[in-house]
Amino acid sequence: MEGYQVVYEKSPAFYDKYERKAELQQQTHYCPGCGHGIAHKLIAEALTELGVQDNAILVSPVGCSVFAYYYFDVGNVQVAHGRAPAAATALKRANPHSIVMSYQGDGDLAAIGTAEIVHAANRGENITVFFINNSIYGMTGGQMAPTTLPGQFSTTSPWGRRANNEGLPIHIAELLSALETPTYIERVALCDMKNIMKAKKAVKKALEIQKNGGGFSLIEMLSPCPTILKMDPIVARKWVADTLVKTFPLGVFRDGKPELPESPKVPHKTVAEALDVDPNATPEVAPKHRHHTREVTVKFAGFGGQGVLLMGQLLAEMGLREKMEVSWLPSYGPEMRSGSAHCHVTLSHERIGTPLISRPEVLVAMNEISLRKFASSVSSGGLILYNRDKLPENLTVTNARVVCVPASDIADRLGSTKVANVVMLGALLEETECLPSDTAIEVLEATVKNPKLLELDRQAIAAGQNYVDTEVEVGAVAQPDGYSY
Repeated sequence: MEGYQVVYEKSPAFYDKYERKAELQQQTHYCPGCGHGIAHKLIAEALTELGVQDNAILVSPVGCSVFAYYYFDVGNVQVAHGRAPAAATALKRANPHSIVMSYQGDGDLAAIGTAEIVHAANRGENITVFFINNSIYGMTGGQMAPTTLPGQFSTTSPWGRRANNEGLPIHIAELLSALETPTYIERVALCDMKNIMKAKKAVKKALEIQKNGGGFSLIEMLSPCPTILKMDPIVARKWVADTLVKTFPLGVFRDGKPELPESPKVPHKTVAEALDVDPNATPEVAPKHRHHTREVTVKFAGFGGQGVLLMGQLLAEMGLREKMEVSWLPSYGPEMRSGSAHCHVTLSHERIGTPLISRPEVLVAMNEISLRKFASSVSSGGLILYNRDKLPENLTVTNARVVCVPASDIADRLGSTKVANVVMLGALLEETECLPSDTAIEVLEATVKNPKLLELDRQAIAAGQNYVDTEVEVGAVAQPDGYSY
């Protein structure tokens, strides 16, 4: 028509450039004819039309959509396989005014993530889930998915899916609609323009429900996967319309906020009544952390059986008693003894963002393997406590000060090698001055029930402190510039 100009542009909910590949910043990584691109476009347009882009969070797990954060200009969170509904629940509850979306494929949502999606729906979480159903595992080689059709071939069903052997495909929309709590569930198809326009309305409606606080919604999108289905893109779309839809009928399966029973009413009590205290008494002010506590990040490492994880637990408990913010993150193998083990401990006066420590200020290495493995990760000017009287001859440490404490030998002289970890804990407290030693004794008294072992632990704490006081010049192997202890 004369006077009109057709303008093609992408939604402002997408980034201007996709920076995953420097040479292809105008392209996504999806195959030609893939339904993900259409689904992305529908979601982006709905976010823009509803004016919620700046308040949106997209949760994407493992699958072909794993790089969605390169495309959507929203808050993006990447999660483990199948865990998107659980992460979305946490994000929504922490940020109730945000629009939180979970974007998942059939393998991710209907296989490894079945528990997460069922329970999120059953709780009626106010999130929106986009479920891409192409009946096959696309990213990992074309294995049979929970939604693979009867008779359909895949790399793991070379004879076709057999109901008596692999079971029938799972109908997620029907399954979740059997629950009482979801608000809106619809299945659409990305196979032709008529159905794509219906899908757009469904996507926008689901997001609008969340915006208005309406509860859980899920849009299942039947989608073509030309590459793995080994079809021409046009043929793949026709296959969705003619074949996939027969097994997974389109339509609305739930539409309307459920009427849930009211929670039982509990007689109201004042805080004083609930705590059984005198409301006229002068309230006690909770003590703040003592002035001599110190923020520190520590990695404890060694063999299983050396009390590595217990050291971390004891230090964390000490921090709690001093009113500090603490975190303890363990890592260990399946062996009860001799396997590798380590843990991260953070002591802080402020809230802790993550329990993971990439560059610990202090490394406590109970064996040579751990020393060699983790010494280089210690922050510059940090501290290493090593369970020997000297460093291995062929090992040089230049980034941190090293104090060698023969904790196992000291513990043996005390009467039990079992308390070597407590000796090292005493050395740590003395060298860093992060916590008072009397707090360590309090924690040990509350933890250790064997009187004989408790007395050994008291001696072990003192022995570790005494060794650092009297032998630190012998143990100090390296002291680079910037050491601040």
